[in-house]
Amino acid sequence: MCVVAIGCSKKHQPQTETSTVKTEEKKVVVKKVVKIPVSKVITVDDRAAKKSADGRLYYDLEGRRYWRNYDDGKYYLYNKNMYNNPAFKPH
Repeated sequence: MCVVAIGCSKKHQPQTETSTVKTEEKKVVVKKVVKIPVSKVITVDDRAAKKSADGRLYYDLEGRRYWRNYDDGKYYLYNKNMYNNPAFKPH
């Protein structure tokens, strides 16, 4: 008894006209930005603060500038009303 196995090699397989190519899809991951609440008033040691050209003390924290109130010694987040307020000017 003789068994003959005949198979097709890659050279003899017919080639299809359209080839399939798998492409990887990129998933865009959007991360939510967590907003940290901004404090309006902070307490800072005066040695850590910097002095401006007109003599007022300020402290920068996370990209925000806080100015010293000379009446109570605390630092307040900047607003335009501070410029004319005598409490924020050195005595």
